[in-house]
Amino acid sequence: MQTAIDFEQLVGAVGDAIIISDAQGRITLWNPAAERMFGFTQSEAMGQSLDLIIPARLRGRHWDGYHKTMASGQTRYGNDVLRVPAVDKAGRSLSIAFTVALLHSPEHELTGIVAVIRDETSRFQEERNLRKRLAELEARVGA
Repeated sequence: MQTAIDFEQLVGAVGDAIIISDAQGRITLWNPAAERMFGFTQSEAMGQSLDLIIPARLRGRHWDGYHKTMASGQTRYGNDVLRVPAVDKAGRSLSIAFTVALLHSPEHELTGIVAVIRDETSRFQEERNLRKRLAELEARVGA
């Protein structure tokens, strides 16, 4: 027998960051894992633009896609993991991986987007180091 799930407990307990933004891209949910990952407290993040964690050089591209998704009601990232750079409160670069889901009102109007985010900065750096080392070894063998 399944019991009802406590949404707040689930969002608070999960290890991945969960961020919900409204149709304009303002943050409406920021869980404890998002606080740990990005360094902003819930009170600092709530109501702020997603620009809080988007590197300045990527904001134009992000907002083009965001507004297109809100207008069309479709995203190509619902099932695919998207890997992009992000920034934390201290300005440190992160490599994040996330999926998104579209949120709708009871009237089926698109109201926002939820992203479930994992920090893959360490894994990304390890892969970069391995690729560099492999290239060095290949160059040595080919020489």
